[in-house]
Amino acid sequence: MFGYYLDMAVRSLRRNKVLTGLMVLAIAMGIGASMTTLTVLHVLSGDPLPGRSASLYYPQIDPRDMADYEPNVEPPDQVSWIDGMYLLHAKRATRQALMTGGMVPLQPAQSSIYPFHAMALYTSADFFPMFDVPFQYGNAWGSIEDDSKARVVVISAKLNDKLFGGQNSVGKTLRLQETAFRIIGVLGAWHPQPHFYQIYMGSYADDEDIFLPLSTSRDVRMDHAGNTDCWGNGGGDNNTLEHASCVWLQFWVQLDTPQQAAAYQDFLVHYSQEQHAAGRFLRPPNVRLRNVMQWLDYQQVVPSDTRLQVWLALGFLVVCLVNTVGLMLSKFMRRAGELGVRRALGASQRALFGQLLMESGVVGVVGGTLGLLLALFGLWLVRQQPTDYARLAHMDSSMLLTTFGLAVCASLLAGLLPAWRACRITPALQLKAN
Repeated sequence: MFGYYLDMAVRSLRRNKVLTGLMVLAIAMGIGASMTTLTVLHVLSGDPLPGRSASLYYPQIDPRDMADYEPNVEPPDQVSWIDGMYLLHAKRATRQALMTGGMVPLQPAQSSIYPFHAMALYTSADFFPMFDVPFQYGNAWGSIEDDSKARVVVISAKLNDKLFGGQNSVGKTLRLQETAFRIIGVLGAWHPQPHFYQIYMGSYADDEDIFLPLSTSRDVRMDHAGNTDCWGNGGGDNNTLEHASCVWLQFWVQLDTPQQAAAYQDFLVHYSQEQHAAGRFLRPPNVRLRNVMQWLDYQQVVPSDTRLQVWLALGFLVVCLVNTVGLMLSKFMRRAGELGVRRALGASQRALFGQLLMESGVVGVVGGTLGLLLALFGLWLVRQQPTDYARLAHMDSSMLLTTFGLAVCASLLAGLLPAWRACRITPALQLKAN
């Protein structure tokens, strides 16, 4: 029966190619616009670490003075060196990592490659296991290297390809800021987006090419390129940030259960109370503990105009569906005589309804195919925009299936009213008119 309905649908659509083309075009335009914006939103609002993000938290405390104090305001987004180091060495979480970023000058050993600046992340040893970072060669450093300010470095696969042709470069020397570092690891494929762990270098920034101990970066006075928020007389430069009244570091912890998260929040409150009693924190204890997705939502990482574009595109899809309803109603009602004869010959309303819905489904499949091409073209246009997330605008398999599913569902929905109206035609009136 399915094959019969499909054959009848194709024959019917071929009889009026102009009307069929208009319906297909209406569906395709609505699907193309809506899937372009939905794909962009899907990419930007996705979970950067599926399966792990719920156990990774970003602690916040408030060490500022009383200037401009208001109750219940959000604490700073970063931590100072003193607080960060205390929280790091307290080891109250399963894992913890303190970090910041910067651009470092790199002097390649190959004379054919000019010196250049590379994006670096200065962090602590738990960063790699906590964020499940894969390695192609070698491994990460440990707490001993952190404490000894070792001249070791982990590089990205991209940088390894550029400098060493993709070969195992573990043990080789890399000169950063006139200092020799020993390569101990090369990362595998790891591209979490959004750039959740270091959004101050850009929410959708390129991946870092260099990773080295935070303690080492401060020992050789590498540049700190993130945000620095100071208060009172704490406006320090890059060389005095360890002692300045400034927040400029990011701190992440791994807490595997809700009980651990609750206990860690209590620990943050107690630490703030102790610092307040000692006179170092002037404000009352004010802490936050957000997991990855809550942190991204708080930071409003997804551009607001992206959500607006989705609603506008869905509105355009509705307009296209309304137009398709009108076109289908016109097409089906023109066949009133044919449908009346079939009813008189014994065809049930259910059979006619199924046949007409099959026509709507075929329109949806063809419209979805054309809409997919329009969406791919729309995503190509997005990738030409001067935004940091433009390069991420690609359609994955889930969005590909969503495109066809939405197209078919939309066309079936548009065909419900016309099919219902056409099936209620009284056979006797049509036979008498003919």
